[in-house]
Amino acid sequence: MTREIEGDTEHPVTIVVTRTVKAGHAEAYETWLQTLLEDARSLKGYLGAEVLRPIGGSREYTSVFRFASVANLRAFEASELRRRALEAVAPHVEGDPVWRELTGLELFFEPPPGTVVPQPSRWRMAVVLVLVVYLLVLSIGTGVSIVLAEVPGQVRLLVTIALEVLLLTYVVMPRLTRWLAWWIYPRRVVR
Repeated sequence: MTREIEGDTEHPVTIVVTRTVKAGHAEAYETWLQTLLEDARSLKGYLGAEVLRPIGGSREYTSVFRFASVANLRAFEASELRRRALEAVAPHVEGDPVWRELTGLELFFEPPPGTVVPQPSRWRMAVVLVLVVYLLVLSIGTGVSIVLAEVPGQVRLLVTIALEVLLLTYVVMPRLTRWLAWWIYPRRVVR
């Protein structure tokens, strides 16, 4: 995967990789993943990763890798480390992974089913996020200030921000994205 990302190549970039692990290969995959994450620490511009493990009967892993710039990502894509890692994981996964490069707010927006190129309108994402964050700041900020009135302001702010980010990521944006898909993805291509 070597596709040019829109915009300034010196901004951070997030790569979301989804793989389906073969039945009975979860332990081998976990070992491979741990090795990759440890080896990646030595890469220039590598900011870290998070792994979303399968839930229920699923065998789908989603890994979120962050790099300081597109140039750092491209260096990883061309590296021997990546070549060896892809070779080592092949016996443990089904099919090719799904890769998505994210450079902005689209991390909050999950594309509707059937979207071939998940490119939500940036200005529409910004409008939705401004409205949602405004409402969350008003409601949660006020609530936290009332409930934690005796707590120092910095702690109240931290609690407010933590609650807002968690709600944005896991509750509000996934639902809003589905409800507003017709507007956020105005020209979607359906398979």
